[in-house]
Amino acid sequence: MSGEKSGGNTGLGILVGAILVLVVGIAYYLFTGGDVPPIGDEPEIQIDLPDGN
Repeated sequence: MSGEKSGGNTGLGILVGAILVLVVGIAYYLFTGGDVPPIGDEPEIQIDLPDGN
């Protein structure tokens, strides 16, 4: 009988965990002023093409 109770608790735990992640994500977004920081540094690419003369 405890197996059935455990299954219900697992589903509830997943639901609470998902809500917690969502709330923390929204709080972080608002705390940072709405700007999501870039992940890593974006490389600056410069391509010099010949003039063709």
